[in-house]
Amino acid sequence: MSDAPEVKPPVVTPVRVVIALCLLAPFVAMLWVGSYATTDPTFIGIPFFYWYQMLWVFISAALTMTAYKLWQRDQRARKGGAGS
Repeated sequence: MSDAPEVKPPVVTPVRVVIALCLLAPFVAMLWVGSYATTDPTFIGIPFFYWYQMLWVFISAALTMTAYKLWQRDQRARKGGAGS
């Protein structure tokens, strides 16, 4: 009928769910301002509001790297399985 290739829906796997959670966590943490809109506890004189956000810079970098490494592993596994 049609010469167009069949488009398969994306596959949801546990690894991909973990990847999504790694990428979603920083957004949720930063958008939920009520959870960190306070000055106490202070850390070396810096109010909680500021050092919490700066901590999430490092946490976000680690989660993004984790998501990337998991994605690479997932893609290698899919290519290896498709060729067999």
